[in-house]
Order: sequence, then C-alpha cells, then structure tokens
Amino acid sequence: MIFAVCTIFPPLLPAFCSFGVLGKAVEKGIIRVETIDPRDFTHDRHKTTDDRPFGGGSGMVMKPEPLQAAIRQAKQMLPEAPVILLGPQGRVFTQAMARRLAAGPGCILVCGRYEGVDERVLQTCVDEEISVGDYVLSGGEPAALVVMDAVARLVPGVLGNAGSPETESFEDGLLEHGHYTRPRVFEDEPVPEVLLNGHHKDIATWREETALLRTLVRRLDLLEKEELTGRQIAILKDWGRRIDTIVSSQSVPGPAAPSGDE
Repeated sequence: MIFAVCTIFPPLLPAFCSFGVLGKAVEKGIIRVETIDPRDFTHDRHKTTDDRPFGGGSGMVMKPEPLQAAIRQAKQMLPEAPVILLGPQGRVFTQAMARRLAAGPGCILVCGRYEGVDERVLQTCVDEEISVGDYVLSGGEPAALVVMDAVARLVPGVLGNAGSPETESFEDGLLEHGHYTRPRVFEDEPVPEVLLNGHHKDIATWREETALLRTLVRRLDLLEKEELTGRQIAILKDWGRRIDTIVSSQSVPGPAAPSGDE
C-alpha cells in the first residue's frame, strides 16, 4: 500500500510515519509514504502556491498550476489510485470508507491549505473529497494522517493480530465493548466477574450486550441506521422492559397540594 501525499509541508509527515503501528508497517515495507510538494512545480523565486481569490474576499486560494502538476506526478506513481482532497466540504470519513481504500492499490491524498484549492483542480484532478469532521483545520495534513492511519491498519500484515480490525468500534456498526486489564480492583472498582470466569460464551455475550448498550447511550445515530440482528433486537427489548420496570416503580410527584391559606 502506497500513500502519495501532496503537501506544501512535507516535513510534517515523517515523524508520524515513524512510530506505532504505521511506523512498524513502513519499516516492514508493507506501507510506503511518498510526499510531493507543489512548491517544486512553481516557477518564481518565492515558490508561490497561493493567490488572491477572484471576486474578492478574505484569505488566499491554492493556485491550480503547481497543485495540478503535483497531482499528475503522483498519478504517474499510482495510476490506479484515487485522488482524494482533504477538505471540510467532503463526505465525512467512516470506517467503511477506510475499508474500501485499504482494498485498493493506494491513495493520493491532497492537502488543501488557505481558503481552499482552485475549483478547476477539483473538477479535473480530484476523484473525491473527504472530511474528518464538521470543523475547520488550518490545512489537510492532520486529516491526511488520520486517513492514512485508519486505512493502514486494515491492510493485511500491518496489525499483529489479524482479527483485531474485525472487533473494533464501527466494524459491525456498533461501538466496541469496554476493556479491562490488571489490577483486578482499581480504586475500589473491580473487573466485571464475567471476564474472570473463563467461560468464553459468557464473555462473548457480555461483550455483545455491553457494546450494544454503549452504542445506544453514546451514539444512538449508529443504531438508527444499522440493520440489527434478531439477538440484538431481543437484547434491546429486554433492557426496555427493565427500564420500564425501574421507571414504573418510582413515585412520580403530582401537582403540589394547595396550602391551607388558599
């Protein structure tokens, strides 16, 4: 898997790509990261990659000539790879998108800067635009690092445990269950007993149920668009009955009784 990153700040990437899971994958040769600097395709002594927008307005816009040239060089390296612009107007990045990209030959990641890139580059060179969230960054480099990390860990051989990606949050549409390690009791909080009894079926049931309830509480939007299994529906119905029992057992105060003076 090769990532070709078009950025005017190439030094931002090497440190990130030298540590952790991604760093080990690069060291093994499973992942390769190349940078292409649009400044290398400028023709003025200041290596200008931005200019004022036509029509006025605040900020600057990335010029089309150097950015297009950088993307074309990346395409020579990865002719079958999609060209992805990291920007706030793109589709929000998801685990499903990471899986799709991990199955491909690589990615060309274009890091926008300033107020954005010239629209003609979008129309002629970019296959899709991706956003890592509904907020604005100073540039696309942090977003590119997020995409690279999420995609790389899904490439075969990158993670030591081949099953790890399949059990993580969002892989089955749910958040992942909670995790515990030693000590068995930490600040008076013990590890759930079910995780200590050695019964794998009970542990699997606990993990499925807690993942479902965690998603219900924290990310209801995920459940609303997920096609639940019959077992998951049964778990939610059971908890619904328990909640109804708890609520109905509470004494709900009615309107305050009038005082004797009224």
